Amino acid sequence: MDIQTSKENGILTIEFNRPDKKNAITSAMYQSMADALKDAEDDMAVRAILIVGKPEIFTAGNDLEDFMKHSSAMTGDRPVAQFMRHLSTATKPVIAAVSGSAIGIGTTMLMHCDMVYASETAKFSMPFTQLGLCPEFASSMLFPQLVGYQRAAEKLLLGEAFTAQEALEIGLISRVLPLADLLPFAQGQAAKLVALPASSLRTTKRLMKSAQVEAVQQRMLEENKHFGEMLGAGEAKEAFTAFFEKRRPDFTKFS
Repeated sequence: MDIQTSKENGILTIEFNRPDKKNAITSAMYQSMADALKDAEDDMAVRAILIVGKPEIFTAGNDLEDFMKHSSAMTGDRPVAQFMRHLSTATKPVIAAVSGSAIGIGTTMLMHCDMVYASETAKFSMPFTQLGLCPEFASSMLFPQLVGYQRAAEKLLLGEAFTAQEALEIGLISRVLPLADLLPFAQGQAAKLVALPASSLRTTKRLMKSAQVEAVQQRMLEENKHFGEMLGAGEAKEAFTAFFEKRRPDFTKFS
């Protein structure tokens, strides 16, 4: 299975399990994660959620071949939108443990988690402009809120990768750990949450997020509209063609 889920001691673990494709995410994988999050919301046995990748890679983001097959349906019902909606509205605490690269939506999803821990090997990037696209799933709002406008502008406008240490310094992640310690630490933090009163955790999370819940959902819709329009434009077509042809894109002919 490209997405493995397990429930143990009150923790739902969602694991990317497609290392041969750098954990690139397909529509089927998004659907599996969306379903797991939806089920967890109603499962009283689940008290915390942990999202993990592999030691060598968190996720390379969207599987571009699969993404292009489904790109015509930029609706709120597509699997990736379901996943991000369930993640952004989850009432139970969500922890992410990141090692290796977290590209595109691999970084975007972290902004909707409650605690993010990374190994020293982790790298983050949101290369939307490099693909002729724009930010997604409220990252254009949440990232500046997390790290400040100038830092967000540098990362979102240039789309360049940055290290775990920089991610910690700007406030995207909670802590950097040695690779061998990452998963045990994240599991330990999840276990601490399991031992706490579930109602207290839900209320505290709701109070922290309540001021921006509606704004996040509205920004998702706005970004989705622009994303869909840009996906059909010349710049994105050139970027994706260049990717599959293994060459650098040429954007000089676009104004």
